[in-house]
Amino acid sequence: MRFRFVFPMIIGIGLLLLNCEDKQTSKKTNTSVVKDATITETKITPKKATDSIYPKLTDTNAMEFFLKYEKEHKENKARITTDFGIIEIELYNKTKFHRANFVYLTKRNYFDGTQFYRVVKNFVIQGGSSDDYNIAKRRQKIGRYLLPPDTKRGYTHKRGAISMPSSEIDNAYKLASPFQFFIIQRPGGAKYLDGDYTVFGEVTSGMDVVDKINSVKTDEGDWPLHNVYIRKIELID
Repeated sequence: MRFRFVFPMIIGIGLLLLNCEDKQTSKKTNTSVVKDATITETKITPKKATDSIYPKLTDTNAMEFFLKYEKEHKENKARITTDFGIIEIELYNKTKFHRANFVYLTKRNYFDGTQFYRVVKNFVIQGGSSDDYNIAKRRQKIGRYLLPPDTKRGYTHKRGAISMPSSEIDNAYKLASPFQFFIIQRPGGAKYLDGDYTVFGEVTSGMDVVDKINSVKTDEGDWPLHNVYIRKIELID
């Protein structure tokens, strides 16, 4: 009788030890998998790798960069998708630094999610900025620089012309803010702007969309009461 009682106890203890060992092994295995996954995710960082191939632009290196960039990137047509429809534009090859700048920012997806933040009735719609913190972070990654004017190519501020505003910083040479652009909406154009701002393209399709955006209600500072988003800008053939 004593043997029968002891033997089941021995078997029970053995099974208990084996069960505990299996649980410990399972925990070790799960920890290993998690670590491997973490390591893998850390190594695969395409966004950082993509960002690292571009130099951070400054007033010192921007012109040299775009001089080379415009020779390698010849695209000169783009599609702007807005809340009100699509605007298609052509960029002028003669204003090479401004064209290259626009192409570069488009390829870096800078404009996606920005806004037409300034609308002046019967005059212009101005885009490429936003009060979104993420847009400010994009600018920081790209760099801080201005572009010199290029106003002697024969282009005028006609209706549909795309031009680049000067920097908010007062400067006698009208250096341009590279992240923004405006489209002339006024019938008959605004030729009095010629010579002060660089016209670097024109609308080829979608002036009805420009008119719709120009008709939105704004506050006293010309900011639309309801945000008008540029959903994306993409280069097209």
